[in-house]
Amino acid sequence: MEEQNNKNLILAMVLSAAVMLVWFVLFPPPEPPVSPQPASDAVTTAEPAVNAPSATADAGADTGAGASEPVPEALRVPLDTPKLAGSVSLRGGRIDDLKLKNYRETLEPGAETVRLLAPQGENLAYYSFFGWVHGTGLEAADVPGANTDWQLESGTVLSPGQPVKLRWENTKGLIFHREISVDEDYMFTVSDRVENTSGATVVLQPYGLIVRQGLPKLQNIFVVHEGAVARADGELSETDYKDITALAVDPREGLPAEVTEATTDGWVGFTDHYWMTTLIPEQGKPHKQVLKYDPNRDEYLADVRPAAVSLAAGAEASSTIQLFAGAKEWATIRDYQNVAGIPGFLDSIDWGWFYFLTKPIFAVLHWLNAAIGNMGLAIIALTFVLKVIVLPLAYKSYVSMARMKELQPEMEAIKERAGEDRQKLQREMMQLYKDKKVNPAAGCLPILIQIPIFFALYKVIFVTIELRHAPFFGWLKDLSAPDPSSLFNLFGILPWDAPPTGSLLHLIFIGVLPILLGITMWLQQTLNPAPTDPVQQRIFAWMPWVFMFMLGGFASGLVIYWITNNTITFIQQYMIMWSHGKRPDIFGNIRANKAARVAAKSAASPAAPGPKKGKK
Repeated sequence: MEEQNNKNLILAMVLSAAVMLVWFVLFPPPEPPVSPQPASDAVTTAEPAVNAPSATADAGADTGAGASEPVPEALRVPLDTPKLAGSVSLRGGRIDDLKLKNYRETLEPGAETVRLLAPQGENLAYYSFFGWVHGTGLEAADVPGANTDWQLESGTVLSPGQPVKLRWENTKGLIFHREISVDEDYMFTVSDRVENTSGATVVLQPYGLIVRQGLPKLQNIFVVHEGAVARADGELSETDYKDITALAVDPREGLPAEVTEATTDGWVGFTDHYWMTTLIPEQGKPHKQVLKYDPNRDEYLADVRPAAVSLAAGAEASSTIQLFAGAKEWATIRDYQNVAGIPGFLDSIDWGWFYFLTKPIFAVLHWLNAAIGNMGLAIIALTFVLKVIVLPLAYKSYVSMARMKELQPEMEAIKERAGEDRQKLQREMMQLYKDKKVNPAAGCLPILIQIPIFFALYKVIFVTIELRHAPFFGWLKDLSAPDPSSLFNLFGILPWDAPPTGSLLHLIFIGVLPILLGITMWLQQTLNPAPTDPVQQRIFAWMPWVFMFMLGGFASGLVIYWITNNTITFIQQYMIMWSHGKRPDIFGNIRANKAARVAAKSAASPAAPGPKKGKK
């Protein structure tokens, strides 16, 4: 019977390890379609032959700077909000200088503020701008683009409630107006309006473009998507940077590109581990989304293009495109989805395969953190909540295990009667289980239940920014990072630094939390006697310590969950076994386990040769 329980536990552990190697992304169901709004008579939508917007287009200017060359000096409008700092360039109306006030690069004192956007000409330039593509009746110089010098009409500092208004007009009677506003979080709204004071009908198309020069520094964490993220008509797509470079050349774009037609809703942009830039056109209206790569300039580009318009003489047209540029904060993005009406925007956070668990688990964790004020304590509280939810199944499983222990004498008698007849042994065992109404596989059920919960929490801790630099107590300053303490310096007692996290020495000289994890796993084993099979004995003897080193490099928040879960499981199982008259003899099991290992080792060693007899 003990062998059966132990085999079940080994099977559950093997399944757990197998699931750790497999991650897929499942897409949520599409949102119901939104009916598009009709256009006016003076301004009609059209599908003329318009050029693709370019990061180096020189519309409205006499120069076209290369991708790696700095943009000529231009006036800048300061940007200041509760969460953002930077400036907007009047050259192209570029949003290209942006820092996140509430986030630092590291936990070191005086660490730099996270800089999200950088202007053209700097290393890893990353910026966004907006414009119009010329169509029938217009040339490239007749529409504003990347290098257009806009005139500042009003506004001295871009801040919530204080928009900046720009103006530019060409030589053919077209007057372009732009208003850039920003809210208290991370959303910019760019409203363009064009007046046709000429005597002819013209065709033009609005667009918004994000330019990312060079491959950014990636985290290379297999559970975190870094690259392009988009949604079109309810379908979510994620594209790695290497897959963008491998796109087929689109004849109209002239570059490796992927063009997606959206009729009802959508957005497109680039996502990092914790930060994101996303273009959001007016929802409910058709638009194109384009992802492309310029190998000559090593630029990754994402743009949205609302429908082109045919603008009659004396008429005007308008277009509004929003730009999200900031941290992927769950509450903020949720409000943009639910309040501002951006469908599926919460899915821009990579929830992973178990999204149906990851989303509600994080929602509860977020609420607990707000109530308690400490993310580490919130993880411990969440563990209690999860254990309460699965308690009925766990209780049934532990009761089944206790009943299996009661059958131990009868099972031993069956083994003696069956001898070497394996079929007879199996047949009588199954009959015993049936008569006593015991399920021998129920022992592994609690562990199998924990597997998807474990990986959902694993995903939450690695992906969500709320865990980044979140402190617990003492030396644990960042729950998204491994435990920084180390045996190497006796947890800070010796006068030298611990190995840096992620290094080989750090994985060998583990910290306090991994050691506690190994101890709690070992304590769980003490509830049961040692298995009689020597192979299982060795597996069980090494399992806690192997997992201790395996999980030593995991995020400390996840290890805290596992320690708490092991402790609660130990108490639950102990109390349930006690209630069924089988109070576990922990110290007796420890001694028995040690004796069994010694006996197995002695049996495995060759017998010592006897004394040689001399010749008579």
